[in-house]
Amino acid sequence: MKLLFLNLGGGEIFLILMVILLFFGSKRIPELAKGLGKGMREFKDAMGGIENEVRKAANDTSTAVKNTIEEPKKED
Repeated sequence: MKLLFLNLGGGEIFLILMVILLFFGSKRIPELAKGLGKGMREFKDAMGGIENEVRKAANDTSTAVKNTIEEPKKED
């Protein structure tokens, strides 16, 4: 399946930008870009938090497994 919407030329991109400019106005576009940037930053931070939680859980689990394996060795 070929993604046709990614095959845009300069004219098409210019037309899309002009429609966005007409639809939102020149004063509103920076606000939209700022909001989009904040949203992307929050998403990135949330993904980083989830990644840290998974790593911490994996580390805790591996530590618990190592401790469980080493306990019988200490008793011998």
